Amino acid sequence: MNIQVTVNGKTHEKDVEPRQLLVHFLRDDLGLTGTKIGCDTSQCGACVVNMDGVTVKSCTCLAVQADGSEITTIEGVSPKGELDPVQQAFWNNHGLQCGYCTAGMIITTVELLKNNPSPSAEEVRDGLKGNMCRCTGYHNIVKAVLAAAEAKRS
Repeated sequence: MNIQVTVNGKTHEKDVEPRQLLVHFLRDDLGLTGTKIGCDTSQCGACVVNMDGVTVKSCTCLAVQADGSEITTIEGVSPKGELDPVQQAFWNNHGLQCGYCTAGMIITTVELLKNNPSPSAEEVRDGLKGNMCRCTGYHNIVKAVLAAAEAKRS
């Protein structure tokens, strides 16, 4: 099937198999490897991307379902090469360890802060509940999100 998607501001038209997952389309067809495949069961959130303004787990979405959509991956969060305030806050607050979950955490955080610019720590934890980190205790991730919220408000 032929699909057309805009990914990180660039339009792509490709033929895809009807059963191809969006995560494989992004990684294999477009070479955007920041989106990770973590569990194949939609539990971990490593594959989260933003599609038409909403975060989705790209391991549970078919590429054909994205036809006509605008998608932002981690590579598109800061297209000019400088760190986005969310990325900078994760860096400054040690909100990552191995980094495998980080792309999904950042994409989720961007949407979380768009919808709630002043979240409490409890709201951050609730907003990130679909993203798992196997390395940290989430303390620094929550600190990073709260710092990003503060930076975006300033």
